[in-house]
Amino acid sequence: MSDLGNIIKKELRELMTPATFLPIVIMAIVFGSMGNTIGGIEEELQEPPTIALINSDNGTYSNIALNVFTNTSNVTFYSEDYSDKVEAINVLKEKDGHALIIINKNFSENIEKGKNGEFEIYWIMRGAGILDSISSSVVETVISSINTEITKNLISQENASVNTTTALNPTIRNETTFFKEKELNGISPGEIAGVLSQQSTFIPIIMMIIIIMAGQIVISSMALEKENKTLETLLTLPVKRTSIVAGKIIAAAIVGLILAVIYMIGMGSYLMSFQFQSMAGGATAFDISLSVTDLIITGLVVFVSLVAALAFCMLLGTMAKNFKSAQTLTFPVAVLVLIPMFITMFKDFDTLPLALKAVLFGIPFSHPMMAPRALLFNDYVFVLGGIIYVAIFALIMIALVVYVFKTDRIVTGTTSSFWKKILKK
Repeated sequence: MSDLGNIIKKELRELMTPATFLPIVIMAIVFGSMGNTIGGIEEELQEPPTIALINSDNGTYSNIALNVFTNTSNVTFYSEDYSDKVEAINVLKEKDGHALIIINKNFSENIEKGKNGEFEIYWIMRGAGILDSISSSVVETVISSINTEITKNLISQENASVNTTTALNPTIRNETTFFKEKELNGISPGEIAGVLSQQSTFIPIIMMIIIIMAGQIVISSMALEKENKTLETLLTLPVKRTSIVAGKIIAAAIVGLILAVIYMIGMGSYLMSFQFQSMAGGATAFDISLSVTDLIITGLVVFVSLVAALAFCMLLGTMAKNFKSAQTLTFPVAVLVLIPMFITMFKDFDTLPLALKAVLFGIPFSHPMMAPRALLFNDYVFVLGGIIYVAIFALIMIALVVYVFKTDRIVTGTTSSFWKKILKK
């Protein structure tokens, strides 16, 4: 029994390491945070939307609509004068409102004549993430309630000639959406979010796969060179270690460039397909295509980010003692890719809290996920700032790799004293 106990203790010591538990702990924290965020959707759906309201009609059905709006919404601005539209929109923007709704003149008269009453809706859209479209969904629910109330009133009228089509769909709407300093006519937030959410889901997942796969290749390659003693042989040759590092970095950069070009071509075709679908659906005012210049900038963002990722993975690879230990070293890369992937899928960068914005911008692998959406709305300052930041990060990683190659740590794989020296500096 003592031998069995010793073997169990030995195996537990080998298995119960920070590398074993840290990945699970971090992932639990990430998914727990996501659960809290998604769990807050129900509360947000129950909150009354903040709207501005202009009632240009004083009939029976406009009063029904007005009654529903006042009972279900937070009306931050009210007027009966259509000319107050600009002021109402400005008030909405200041108070983080969701929509200006205008009940047009002759709204009630048209319904009584068997025609549709018309709303004008000016949406204030701040983000295109999955969770950013909740507010507009709440307003849609309110308008649906108005239609239901008008339908009940029409059907309940005795000896009245009710137009069936009007009774089922008593109102129509003329929509305009203000999104990222653009005025998009004839398009609702749901249509914009529907297209961009597909883009914001597809692109982060592809970037995650590319970075993790490239990182695993680099880290495993470094570990295999150590395990097969080829790295030691290479270091004994009359070749400058800076040349060895430069060769590895250049090779990694070439791989990154190839991956960036493939990614850029594929993404261009992907977005062009959505442009065709958007035009086929009649929403020609919403152009989601990237120009050739935008695609080149996107390719540059992907290239710089991949070089940074490969340099970072090469630094991690220097810490590996063998191929087995290299498998756990890929986890930091996976975490730094998964966090921005989930955030960009659910929330727009502009609608995030300041602290979370800083975290997302600070993770170099998040920029190729955010760049396409920013370029769609001509936010070049944000994208170019990200390129500069990621390039600086990549240079720092390369400098650290060069430093490690000049020490014995590249062979031994021990890192504690190395990092102590770095921190002292």
